[in-house]
Amino acid sequence: MANTWGDDKILSYNDVVLRRSDLDILNGPNFLNDRVIEFYLSYLSTLHTSPRTISLIPPSIAFWISNCPDTESLKDFMKPLRLLDSDLVILPVNDNLNVELAEGGLHWSLLVYYREANSFFHHDSFMGSNRWSAKQLYKAVSPFLSDGDAVYRECSDTPQQKNGYDCGVHLLATAQVICKWFGSGGVKNRDELWLGDVKETVPDVVNHLRKDILGLIKRLMSEKSVE
Repeated sequence: MANTWGDDKILSYNDVVLRRSDLDILNGPNFLNDRVIEFYLSYLSTLHTSPRTISLIPPSIAFWISNCPDTESLKDFMKPLRLLDSDLVILPVNDNLNVELAEGGLHWSLLVYYREANSFFHHDSFMGSNRWSAKQLYKAVSPFLSDGDAVYRECSDTPQQKNGYDCGVHLLATAQVICKWFGSGGVKNRDELWLGDVKETVPDVVNHLRKDILGLIKRLMSEKSVE
């Protein structure tokens, strides 16, 4: 069967292939899908120039870590990620409970591991509704980032979404702010880490992030067309 117009490929960026329907998702009041989230996390990784290492994990990889039924298979899967070499690890959390359903779930949040504090921080823009899924991911990934003694923390001051569809936008805005804090050396507000920056700046970033990502995609498409 031929692809519909909405399934047309519009951009290949690193390992992500965006389709025309992804632009519609960004244009309207819609729940962000895995592709858009993976694309922007991949873009954020290219902006990072600090000598310290950051890993931004794609949604599909984070989901598999959380739901892999076999410990030995998970060990083999984790080796190429080299997470022990990372000072900061950013993982999308999705509440999908059906491993056979691609791009399922109804809510996104963000789990962040910071090696210097040996702690995981969960940022949830909808009253902590992803707490169970975040803790499941924390328990699965923690042995590969620490000796299993890393602390889990719910960030209660995380800015809250004002509608039922912007959880993915909040995830990406929070990731952007944390990456910026980390890229500056992590010296600003050292005691409270990035938490103050998230509380103060994420709401404003959320207001224009859909437009910013659309503009970024169109710029990259234009650059590809003249290569």
